[in-house]
Amino acid sequence: MKLLLRVSKLGPRALQQTREVWRKQFLLNICRQCSSGIVTNERIRNIGISAHIDSGKTTLTERILYYTGRIAQMHEVKGKDGVGAVMDSMELERQRGITIQSAATYTMWKGTNINIIDTPGHVDFTIEVERSLRVLDGAVLVLCAVGGVQCQTMTVNRQMKRYSVPFLTFINKLDRQGSNPNRAVQQLRSKLNHNAAFIQIPMGTESNFKGIIDLIEERAIYFDGEFGQSVRYEDIPAAFRAEASDRRQELIESVANSDELLGEMFLEEKIPNVSDLKHAIRRATLKRNFTPVLVGSALKNKGVQPLLDAVLEYLPNPSEVQNFAILNQQTSEESSRILMSSVRDSSQPFVGLAFKLEAGRFGQLTYIRVYQGMLRKSDYIYNTRTTKKVRVQRLVRLHAEMMEDVEEVYAGDICALFGIDCASGDTFTSKSSESISMESIHVPDPVISVSMKPVNKNDLDKFSKAINRFTREDPTFRVHYEVESKETIVSGMGELHLEIYSQRMDREYGCPCVMGKPKVAFRETIPKPVPFDFTHKKQSGGAGQYGKVIGFLEPLEPENYTKLEFEDKTVGTNIPKQFVPAVEKVIRYSLC
Repeated sequence: MKLLLRVSKLGPRALQQTREVWRKQFLLNICRQCSSGIVTNERIRNIGISAHIDSGKTTLTERILYYTGRIAQMHEVKGKDGVGAVMDSMELERQRGITIQSAATYTMWKGTNINIIDTPGHVDFTIEVERSLRVLDGAVLVLCAVGGVQCQTMTVNRQMKRYSVPFLTFINKLDRQGSNPNRAVQQLRSKLNHNAAFIQIPMGTESNFKGIIDLIEERAIYFDGEFGQSVRYEDIPAAFRAEASDRRQELIESVANSDELLGEMFLEEKIPNVSDLKHAIRRATLKRNFTPVLVGSALKNKGVQPLLDAVLEYLPNPSEVQNFAILNQQTSEESSRILMSSVRDSSQPFVGLAFKLEAGRFGQLTYIRVYQGMLRKSDYIYNTRTTKKVRVQRLVRLHAEMMEDVEEVYAGDICALFGIDCASGDTFTSKSSESISMESIHVPDPVISVSMKPVNKNDLDKFSKAINRFTREDPTFRVHYEVESKETIVSGMGELHLEIYSQRMDREYGCPCVMGKPKVAFRETIPKPVPFDFTHKKQSGGAGQYGKVIGFLEPLEPENYTKLEFEDKTVGTNIPKQFVPAVEKVIRYSLC
């Protein structure tokens, strides 16, 4: 009480400085606990925020970081102050108002360490979502209350299914005109074939959106204060009691269809209590048999804190997810799979997966998901693909572009290393004898190609450095040199994808580039066999010389029409065999 009285007598500026010091000290203690292994698996969540473009992912992440005390102020993605969201650290992201690169951060909520990866929503940067979902234990699928299930939502849904990632659905932007959460849930069921049901319903929509109703605990939740930081619980208003009762019964029926224990209670006509219903929802969600649907508006600061509570209650911790490694020397699939141990100690050998590369200020930054054992600073680890031994010189935890050094990390943690030469998808272990690999990351094929060249020919070295860096970081960005047209052809997932890299070359390397349509080398072929009989004469005085060339050309099969085959049908010694290679060389040169 004395401490509170003393602080209350401080001026506004001093009070703000004191709060900032307390917040930093609080987060420092959290990091020390996480890096020392005090935090157990039950107190860890690794989640991703994924959705269609402009559904509010980055805004939602900004609110999560603010309410958990990770940041002191909130900023908008397209804010007037020019600061931008914390997770959009790249200048291009803040300028365009979109997320280009996935960004990792960590925070604490009610004693649980939450590692968060904010992913892009544009289809051109789908590889960022792909490799993030590969290493995450759970996810939050954000839907716009107006747009509902959109095209990129379906892509994200396929990616979650590929890696068996359990997820919650958060219907955002209920304050927008035309918002319809019921339609969004129907699309979840019809378009994505999910057994989805509300665990929360809104009290009003558009400008009448006041708060949400928790169907499980049957109470109304209001968000007071300038930034919605004060959560107030009250009884359900009379106007919404009938709808809440119907929706709760619908929720129980949906969960009973996917959970045996609750299904037995439902058949016996028993009314489940709050604990029974929460445990049933968790079991069904972890098996991906049920999709809980939450509602809110991140921009209006409503519904974010209950979403954080749902992340802790319904998404898995690292010990509840089975991760397997594959022995490279084995051929039998059954005997080659090894189950990773998620115990947070050093009893098991270290196994980690490098899922993302990024060029940092101090060299290459390698994002690592630790699947087994413990990794300390200054330890030696082995790349199972190259069998090379490397030393961990620096070990950090990430908060967007900011880093914090740690001494050790454990199974279930997401961290980053500096100065490690590797490729995206490489597996690292603490034993050189173990040749194992984690499950690979699916890389889609590029869909568009353009020619690219520097404006100034003197910038070829900068252009080459930028190309080498970008191809290492992004497996969907591919480059090759076309010999016939003498052009550098870059391929990617879309026009925006390639345009972003062109702008990054100018901003980060001082190498402005010109993009254009790639030239196509047109070729002709013959539809039927053609004989030829040509006499070459050379008169240089005297009797002169001549040579006769006789043969025929015929087309190959349609599947091999681009190939050229040479066949020698000469008999005897009419043409010496040592001349045949020269004849073939001339014919190939003439026809290419």
